[in-house]
Amino acid sequence: MSGPGPGEAPRLDPAALGEAPGERATLVQFSSAFCRPCVATRRVLAEVAAMVPGVAAVDVDAESHLELVRRLEVTATPTVLVLDAERRVRRRASGMPRKADVIAALGAVLLDAEGPRAS
Repeated sequence: MSGPGPGEAPRLDPAALGEAPGERATLVQFSSAFCRPCVATRRVLAEVAAMVPGVAAVDVDAESHLELVRRLEVTATPTVLVLDAERRVRRRASGMPRKADVIAALGAVLLDAEGPRAS
């Protein structure tokens, strides 16, 4: 999963998600009705979210949210975004991600949010 592109990371309004975001982070999947990999991706994101307190997995129907799809430049389903606690896009990936990659991306976002640690 890669970080956001150039410029400031886009921020999502919780109302745009249609579901409650997580307190610490949110895994957002853009899916479509006939997308077979979306089913497996939804399962992976739900499993990862269940492992980490304060993290939610949200599924967004791309066809019903075209303005959001265009604004975030979602070009394929599934597309997964990892949002921080302020709902800023911190990581993104297209296609079905491996569970290990989702865990790593989420971990990086959560560590960034905690800031530098004293040694």
